[in-house]
Amino acid sequence: MPSKGWWPITVPGAPRAWADLHARFGKLPFEKLFAPAISYARHGYGVSPIISRLWNNAATKIYGDLPGPVFQPWRDTFTFDGRPPAAGERWRSEGHASTLEQIAASGSKSFYEGELARKIAAFAAQTGGPMTRDDLAAHVSQWVDPIRTTYRGYEVAEIPPNGQGIAALIGLNIVEGFDLSANARESTEAYHLQIEALKLSLTDALAYVADMDHVDVPVRGLLDKEYASQRQGLIGQRALDPVAGKPKTGGTIYLCAADADGMMVSYIQSNYQGFGSGVVVPGTGISLHNRGYGFTLNDGHPNQIAPGKRPFHTIIPGFLLKDGQAVGPFGVMGGFMQAQGHMQMVINTVDYGMNPQASLDAPRWRWDGGRAVTIEPDADPAIVEGLVARGHEVTVGADQAFGRGQIIWKLPGGGYVAGSDKRADGCAAAY
Repeated sequence: MPSKGWWPITVPGAPRAWADLHARFGKLPFEKLFAPAISYARHGYGVSPIISRLWNNAATKIYGDLPGPVFQPWRDTFTFDGRPPAAGERWRSEGHASTLEQIAASGSKSFYEGELARKIAAFAAQTGGPMTRDDLAAHVSQWVDPIRTTYRGYEVAEIPPNGQGIAALIGLNIVEGFDLSANARESTEAYHLQIEALKLSLTDALAYVADMDHVDVPVRGLLDKEYASQRQGLIGQRALDPVAGKPKTGGTIYLCAADADGMMVSYIQSNYQGFGSGVVVPGTGISLHNRGYGFTLNDGHPNQIAPGKRPFHTIIPGFLLKDGQAVGPFGVMGGFMQAQGHMQMVINTVDYGMNPQASLDAPRWRWDGGRAVTIEPDADPAIVEGLVARGHEVTVGADQAFGRGQIIWKLPGGGYVAGSDKRADGCAAAY
């Protein structure tokens, strides 16, 4: 699939999701929720350091030189005559402010049936895009039941396919067969077992996850503990080349919030890769995602592109429970790092007793395919040497592809403890 332009754009779901979430759970007037964002868009804000670095990379290496009129509105919207904003520099966008006002006033209907829908469809028609007003008007949100697995007395809940949350659950099922806590968290053995389990689980996800309205995804078989035991048996002392198993058939932001009444929210939305498709609807600030890049063009694959079908999605909000009671929401941004990050956060919490901030701050690893794995530079060099000795192809890297997460856990005696990732500009805030 192409990653830029109109072809990886499916109908955006975020605005309608805001309205539907509010209709079911909201307490404040819908329009009031948008006031801070509108103010920042209209009057500006000082760009934070990590966002500035990512923005500069997008403008100079990815989007700035994309040719043709379809990409010019991106440059007009997100640069100052081609230059991205520097850290601390004030950035504002009247287009964003006006769009947010229309969404707020219409309960998101303008985006799908009104003036904003007209502008999106008109720009598509002008620049060769296939999206129409009928496509936008037909979109509805879908309420789903989470998929779950148990892990050492806890319960972990994820969004079902077409999301990749099932990979985190499969990985935890496999790891549960090992006594991880018998090894120090910062040890070759602990890293090796987690990496091998994740390789098997994400390989399964890439083979089977698709839109369940179109194909039969073997969720029950993939989450079966006996199947996990079979997959666990493949893990030895050497790095393996993972192959999908055969189960029984039958630009991302993450945020979490909790209030004094015990309401907790685990929420994620994404343009996917940075600024997504690079397509910005002129005058609106609407930067369209490229989630359709998650489709495959391979004939017969469950995730093959088709009309009216949702692609494999990497975005997955997570939730942890114990004895049927909520412990709290958690999530890690970062494309295919997300399922890997979810597994690592649960293991840090359950096996190693780490609080949210310590869990988020700890060194991470990322599987990159085959035997390739990248380790953050603050990991013990002895772990890198140990993994190499076991056949892993290890790179030590400090890039931004290890994800950025947030966690809130409810304390047994009441109250909350929260953490926000050191790899991002966010913070844990209470009021």
